[in-house]
Amino acid sequence: MKNNIIISILLLVLTLSCKNQGIVYNDPIPEHDSLKINSKFTNEERTINIWTPPNYNSSKDSLTVLYMADGGIKEDFPHIANTLDTLIKQHKIPNVILVGIENTKRRRDLTGPSNIEYDLEFIKNPGGAESFRKFIKNELFPEINKRYRTTNKKAIIGESLAGLFVVETLILEPIMFDYFIAMDPSLWFNEHYLVENYEMLTKENDYQNKKLWYAGSSVVDISTFTNKLEKTLKDTKSELIWKYEDEPKEKHHTIFRATKEKALIWTFSKNK
Repeated sequence: MKNNIIISILLLVLTLSCKNQGIVYNDPIPEHDSLKINSKFTNEERTINIWTPPNYNSSKDSLTVLYMADGGIKEDFPHIANTLDTLIKQHKIPNVILVGIENTKRRRDLTGPSNIEYDLEFIKNPGGAESFRKFIKNELFPEINKRYRTTNKKAIIGESLAGLFVVETLILEPIMFDYFIAMDPSLWFNEHYLVENYEMLTKENDYQNKKLWYAGSSVVDISTFTNKLEKTLKDTKSELIWKYEDEPKEKHHTIFRATKEKALIWTFSKNK
């Protein structure tokens, strides 16, 4: 029993530290815009990076917006922007705008409240997800809509704790987005509360025309609950359109890049 606890803690440390593993990809930084927003909800200045497709300035079309946490230039923004550029040029997805939110206090912003001892050991200040959502909805959405040609369609993508935030938003405030993409979401958080209480939390939600794509890696503390969520989704009557990719050959730090193309293609395909 003691050994199992130690193994679980080690896996948890690995999961939480995946953004700082020292892996350097040297992704080319695409041409993009940046802006600052002084948020009254997170009580700090937030840096936002925006990528528009190559023909944006020569077109008058309004576009869907894909939002992402971990959206700093030194985070996941460059490789997602470059992937969108490639898929658009290959005519595999329609034109979209990418909006990346640079992290300040990542673990705070991407988690809900928890009093669980092992959560608090590794996440010192959880519980900021509600304020982070308010920042996105009430401050970021209006600013992007004011500056760019946008439709009313919105998507969100995230991995690990950002994937947890994506799933939590789908469950608690699905009206915010139309499309939800989560790679290796940290559903173990708060004693896997979201998975255990999915049906109760979502019974009043309207999921018509909502889409969820998510994936789970080989990490046991992740896949246990991504697989359980799949079973729950199968057993729950809902209009939610969803797809789960079980990826046992992928590690926590490889799954985002390994699955991003098929996630984006499925999500933005009109016939799915």
